[in-house]
Amino acid sequence: MALQSSGAISLNNVNVELGNSGTANINMGSAAVRGLFGVASGAISMSDGYGASSFTPYNITYLVVAGGASGGSQYGGGGGAGGLRTSTYSVSASGTSYSITVGAGGAGVVYTAVSNNGSNSIFSSITSTSGGGGGRFIGGATPSTNGNSGGSGGGGGMGLSAGVSTSGGSGTAGQGNNGGGGYRGTPGDYRGGGGGGASQVGQSGTSSGSATGGYGGNGSASSITGSSITYAGGGGGSGDAIGGAGGTGGGGVGSGASYNSGTINGAANRGSGGGGMLPFGGVTSGAGGSGIVILSIPTTSYSGTTSGSPSVTTSGSNTILTYTGSGSYTG
Repeated sequence: MALQSSGAISLNNVNVELGNSGTANINMGSAAVRGLFGVASGAISMSDGYGASSFTPYNITYLVVAGGASGGSQYGGGGGAGGLRTSTYSVSASGTSYSITVGAGGAGVVYTAVSNNGSNSIFSSITSTSGGGGGRFIGGATPSTNGNSGGSGGGGGMGLSAGVSTSGGSGTAGQGNNGGGGYRGTPGDYRGGGGGGASQVGQSGTSSGSATGGYGGNGSASSITGSSITYAGGGGGSGDAIGGAGGTGGGGVGSGASYNSGTINGAANRGSGGGGMLPFGGVTSGAGGSGIVILSIPTTSYSGTTSGSPSVTTSGSNTILTYTGSGSYTG
């Protein structure tokens, strides 16, 4: 904590601040006390200790990945990956609690329904934005839908008429990339765009092979846990012949003529997007994968105070907290 800034400071207060028992013997001329009071030599007054703290500031390295979005229904585009943010966060005072929220992935949707974005993930003041859902073909005189914007954007649905394209949703700068556009060619050549990923834009249906959905954008690798793991891949768009592949990091595969040509859901706790679907009644598009929050804390500074039951491991000189559900860490 810190010693009080006014009034009487007791030896008990000094001991507790130094991490000792309040009733332990104490030498006011010791190196520990002099370091705390900031008096290298000579006489020490208790008032020299006003506001003094034994706490040493430290940095937490974080990875915050939001929930990925679902793919679109009815010649739908792939879902965009959840936003990915990684950097360091300064802990400057002890006893401060930092809240953690892990975003859910967007649920898959049935034929003609609107896709679902994921949910944001948060560590303290750091927010990663949910992935944007994939667009869909509506038909009639109603225009097809573009992909939703998000951490990474969703892929666009198939175009309304031959030769018409749709747009992918926009990604968020520093978190993800845009989705690819959808396209409608000749009969039997229908393509949804791929959802954007953390390190790559989603592929547009117009740039993929005949009747092949756009590929999802690749995710980004992190070694924060001590092992390299790729997160936040975009979902593949649907294709009348072949569904687009999901991006690296768990992006779901888009559906093709045989519907399931791979795993259509985004990988759980990777924040990846789900695959888009063809118009199969009663079948859902790929769901987005849930997010994750990982903190790497110097073991010498780790307080051991958490909520939400994160997994606790070590890597070198750091303690790793992995949250797959909401909770907190107190520095």
